Amino acid sequence: MPAKRTATKRKQSAGGGILLRYRDKDTAFGVTRKTTTRLAQTLGLSETQVVHVALANLARQTLPRYEADNGPLTQRQIKEIRRIQPPGRMKVKASLF
Repeated sequence: MPAKRTATKRKQSAGGGILLRYRDKDTAFGVTRKTTTRLAQTLGLSETQVVHVALANLARQTLPRYEADNGPLTQRQIKEIRRIQPPGRMKVKASLF
């Protein structure tokens, strides 16, 4: 009896995949396949890793590293801060800038 053949599927990550279309020429907003290949060879990475490194660097430069606050303090919050602030110990400023 011949061995049973089974198809193996690659597990796909929860994030799925994206389609990457290379540019015809290098610009500020895209690169050619040739540039990606050169980067991969220079860094000793695969082309996929080069894309991930580029995205990780862009995320570090662009996205805030902290949660957004709730905006300016309310008058009630300011009054409470002034009430519990020991007199003469610190100067209260309405703005940091």
